[in-house]
Amino acid sequence: MKILVTGVAGFIGFSIAENFLKKDFVVYGIDNFDSYYSIKFKKLRIINLKNYKNFNFYNFDLNNRKKLKFFLKNKKFDYVFHMAAQAGVRYSYFNPQKYINTNILMFINLFNLLKDNIPKNIFYASSSSVYGDNINFPLNEEQSLRPINIYGVSKKLNEVTADFFRRIYKMNIVGLRFFTVYGEWGRPDMFLMKLFKCKFDNLTFHLNNKGNHQRDFTYIGDVIKILNNIFQKNLLHVKVLNICSGKPINIKEIIKKNNLLNNIKTNYVSKNKADVLKTHGSNFKVKKLSGIKKFLDFNDGLKKTYNWYKKFNISNIT
Repeated sequence: MKILVTGVAGFIGFSIAENFLKKDFVVYGIDNFDSYYSIKFKKLRIINLKNYKNFNFYNFDLNNRKKLKFFLKNKKFDYVFHMAAQAGVRYSYFNPQKYINTNILMFINLFNLLKDNIPKNIFYASSSSVYGDNINFPLNEEQSLRPINIYGVSKKLNEVTADFFRRIYKMNIVGLRFFTVYGEWGRPDMFLMKLFKCKFDNLTFHLNNKGNHQRDFTYIGDVIKILNNIFQKNLLHVKVLNICSGKPINIKEIIKKNNLLNNIKTNYVSKNKADVLKTHGSNFKVKKLSGIKKFLDFNDGLKKTYNWYKKFNISNIT
């Protein structure tokens, strides 16, 4: 069985690849080591994956149609996980063009070539950002989408594009609407990783909106369990899935009440205009499809992530 993972040096792409490598599947990974955050950290992920003899890594940009076409030639992938994308809600205010090039044009480029040799199932990274500043919680997959930033818009357009390829070319394509995924090997620009760095480097953490946000934190281990249980299923009638714990947590409470983090120096700043106030997804659909009923408690996931960060001295890498 051959699996393709794009964005394999990224957090979720790496985690997916490692999971299937441990199962002795043949995994092909593509990444271009974009400099949005620490390239050194991304390369460390790839070094770990190269410990598996069944891993094949290719370093190029998916927007290079010629290279991508050559790469896909004579390769029949059973499953594809398209995780490559420009991440970061706030960054989309400063560099919107990059989201157009990376999240939209690259998406079309890949799917336009995959249609010539269609895998059994294709999964791609969408985001809870497609919902925008909604008030009808928990958010389910049938609700209207009202993204408030370019990042969210790019993910909504991915879903529209995927639907086109699904209808016209009969491709089984599932969008994964990730809700604040955290855990070992997480992105350095995300909330928990920034908190850890401030703690270990004795820095001041700048807390937006005084921490009056709620986030539906989803542990990476739960994400992998879900994918393990659904990736081989007949998903012809599944368009998108919320990937979430369904238990939003107040950001301020994490800092105030958790013994690992409550001594971090904090500076309160105003709300960032790119941020939504609350994310809270319904995981009814994904639990029914995957058979997974219980998600890891956030405090347990936080402790696991913290211990990993401390053990490998991640602060000095990122």
